[in-house]
Amino acid sequence: MSADTFLQHLTQVLFVVIFVVVLARTIARPRRSNVDATLLFGATAFIIAETWVTEAANVKPGPLLNVTTSTLLIALPYLLLRLVDDFAGVSKKVLRAAEAALAASVVLLLFWLPAGKQLPAAPSLLIVLYFAVLSLYDAVRFVTAARHGNGITRRRLRAIAAGTLGLGLIIVLAGVEVAWPQSPRWLWGVIADCLALVCVAAYFVGFTPPGWLRRAWQEPELRDFLGRAAALPRLPSTLAIVQELERGAASALGADTAVVGLWDETSGRLEMHSLATQLPPDEVAATAAGQAYFEQRPIFSEDAAHDNPGLETVYQQHRVKAILAVPITTGDRRLGFLAAYAARSPIFAEDDLQLAGLLADQAAVILESRALIDEAARVQAREEATRLKDDFLSAAAHDLKTPLTAIIAQAQLLELRSRRDPSAPADPAGIERLIRESRRLNRLVADLLDISRVEKGKLLGPREDVDLAQLASEACERHVSPQHECRVLAEAPAIGHVDPIRIAQLLDNLLDNAVKYSPGGGAVTIAVRHDGDRAHLTVSDQGIGIPAEDVPLLFDRFHRGSNVDDRRFAGMGLGLFICKGIAEQHGGRLWATSEGPGKGSSFHLELPLIGGTSERTDGAPATSLVSSIPTAGAGG
Repeated sequence: MSADTFLQHLTQVLFVVIFVVVLARTIARPRRSNVDATLLFGATAFIIAETWVTEAANVKPGPLLNVTTSTLLIALPYLLLRLVDDFAGVSKKVLRAAEAALAASVVLLLFWLPAGKQLPAAPSLLIVLYFAVLSLYDAVRFVTAARHGNGITRRRLRAIAAGTLGLGLIIVLAGVEVAWPQSPRWLWGVIADCLALVCVAAYFVGFTPPGWLRRAWQEPELRDFLGRAAALPRLPSTLAIVQELERGAASALGADTAVVGLWDETSGRLEMHSLATQLPPDEVAATAAGQAYFEQRPIFSEDAAHDNPGLETVYQQHRVKAILAVPITTGDRRLGFLAAYAARSPIFAEDDLQLAGLLADQAAVILESRALIDEAARVQAREEATRLKDDFLSAAAHDLKTPLTAIIAQAQLLELRSRRDPSAPADPAGIERLIRESRRLNRLVADLLDISRVEKGKLLGPREDVDLAQLASEACERHVSPQHECRVLAEAPAIGHVDPIRIAQLLDNLLDNAVKYSPGGGAVTIAVRHDGDRAHLTVSDQGIGIPAEDVPLLFDRFHRGSNVDDRRFAGMGLGLFICKGIAEQHGGRLWATSEGPGKGSSFHLELPLIGGTSERTDGAPATSLVSSIPTAGAGG
């Protein structure tokens, strides 16, 4: 078998397979788009079957069969135009003109072919011109629709446009053969066979994408949505969160637009911020989105106007044809709904409801976190006497939700990938993210437990005689990074009677901040010196510095510097409060100094020494180098 023959047979088999798949879908769900796709691939399958039968029987097709197959062939661009109308819409004038051109082409065929005559060059070229022009129009419309589409819809329409363009080029090559009989027909045949293979592959992924391919196309948008989910609760307002949720859902589902509706307890209605008009509660309940909320079930409406004639004008105004709607619920609390709208029903598939449900679950976590923040603000304004306690509960709940949201989202993404392909290799980046966010959650919980111990004065454990300079050196070793150099300067051992675990925690927290708020790198230094019967430890960095107005408030619960970007530098503002409690319960104190933003910071810890026995009297400066720990690439 030659390569040319192999390509032809492979292409023919794929066309027949597509027809079988589309026919099965049409029987299960007889939508217009499925019916039109069945007509298109049915015509192609009939032509292929006729070729197989006549070749197998070694007979020459009769005039009637020739007319039938030729009519089906030239009808392909018109059948494609019907699919363009399903996906993107076509004006009545264009449809009527295409039907007239098809009818004229059929008349030409009926005039010559039944009589056994060879179709002359002029009528052949006219038919080829009709075929090529209409195919090109179909391709352009699909490309235009793809430019305005999102996510999976854009990819599907691009594939269909590529297949349509390939079909038009095949017919153009046929016209070249007619107009230029001396041309190398074997070359045009090979090119046409290759184009046909590309065409059928493009149509397959465009019109009948299998479930695994739909999920693969949706994964980039879904990954982007989940990657931003942890930061959404910190946006300035609920409206900003809703708008981000709508944008991410529309992109992941390939919809024209998506709307998040939230239940307003005060007004007793579903508020849809993205719609120009607000519907009364009784009318909202009648929509697919309202039904999803009130009935607490996912809903797929192929024809919104038909399913709800009373809102036909509203749907026409917003160009809504198909709707996917799922409830947003957390526990037994109904928050609202997530609805995706498309101007054409083929944009969605029934299995998109599962993805919409996943997005709604993430939206519930995000909105619940945001609700806790808003509730904390209302409590703060209403009851100033209990402000600190209420702030603590709300901020703690919110910041615990942030890594928890990332953990849930990443775990669901890994589950989705494993279901799609159980044999796929592990996702090291995803697993690393789970571990990182879990450790972060563990640190947050530890800080929350320490807060109560600080307030009760029971933060410290057993005390020991410990060299504070040695503790500082060990803390430096734990904060090695490629961008930062950590060194300890001490004049002599500084022995204090302290809880070594808590002092190590304090130093770790100060070094964590020094590294975190020095994104450009640089040296971090711990200087240990004696000041009478007390030890003075200073942690200095070259980071973003502290505005003067923030210095007196820096050790208050939940306070963070005004120059700290919450998205870039995560934290609850509890670490320094706990450090201050550790210092004070040791009979010491902790304070900060800074020359201003961009000029670094210094944190000063003062602790009592044992009986003042380590006090120096010679006035020597603190220049003895106890430990210098340069990191790889940091110099020093």
